[in-house]
Amino acid sequence: MSLKIDTSDLQSNVGKDCGTSDWFEIDQQRINDFADVTKDHQFIHVDPERAKDTPFGGTIAHGYLTLSLLAYFMQYGGVGVDVPNRTMGVNYGLDKLRFLQPVPAGSKVRARAKLVEATEKNPGQYLFKLEVTVDIEGFEKPALIAETLTMVFTG
Repeated sequence: MSLKIDTSDLQSNVGKDCGTSDWFEIDQQRINDFADVTKDHQFIHVDPERAKDTPFGGTIAHGYLTLSLLAYFMQYGGVGVDVPNRTMGVNYGLDKLRFLQPVPAGSKVRARAKLVEATEKNPGQYLFKLEVTVDIEGFEKPALIAETLTMVFTG
């Protein structure tokens, strides 16, 4: 469940857990669809036969596919911040993104986050930095770790 934020005392929220999503499967069809959208058809993503002969032993998800799922996890997956009177939130950027472990096709991933920084930029406008980790079911090392920046507007 996302972290309910008290905007009158932003700093008291720093360091707190911002939720963990359910597991989400990244199947070969989703990988193929992402390849079509991005025009990244490298064989390690879309050719299961050829990819068997790589160190990965099969196809893997694009790193940016895994990263793009953060939007889903943060909007529908219960990961992020819950601000009273929120009218919208927009992506503001990323810091310190690292892809640490390839995601094999058919794997399940989930996101978990903690609040790193919270700043009121203008009245009714808040910038939140979250450290987000995307885990792969059955793997010790996560797929990625990133600091996401989200601007939240209230009114």
